[in-house]
Amino acid sequence: MADLPTHTIVFEILTRLPAKDVGRSKSVCKQWYALLSTQDFVKIHCSRSVVSSNQRVLLIDDLTCSVRPIISNNNDYGPSSTVTFPFHHQNNDVSILSHLNGLLCVCLNHTYELLLWNPTTTAFKRLSCI
Repeated sequence: MADLPTHTIVFEILTRLPAKDVGRSKSVCKQWYALLSTQDFVKIHCSRSVVSSNQRVLLIDDLTCSVRPIISNNNDYGPSSTVTFPFHHQNNDVSILSHLNGLLCVCLNHTYELLLWNPTTTAFKRLSCI
C-alpha cells in the first residue's frame, strides 16, 4: 500500500472534528492555522458536519439559548447545552434572519442592530448598515 502524505491524513482527520476542536487546533502550529483557515477546509468541514448524526437545533427563548442534538430516528431532541449570548439584548429581542456555514445573521429588535454570530465560538461582529 502506498504511503499517504501526512498533509492528506491531517486534513481528513481535522475535517471530521467538531467545530470547537477545529478552533482549538488552529493554535497547534502555523501550518495548521493556515490549513484550517482556507475556504476549501471550511467547505469540506461544513459538508461533513451536515450528516444527520451531527445535526443540532438552536432554541432561543427569552434570555436563554440552548443547543440540542437532533435524534433522527424519532425526530426528537437530545440533552441540551446552554449557549450564552455574548452580546447585550433584552427579552424576546433576538431574531435570526439567516444562517450560513454555522454563522447566524441576528437582528436585535429593540435597536435594529445586525450581528454576525458564531454560536459555537460565541464570537460576533456588529454589521455596519452604511
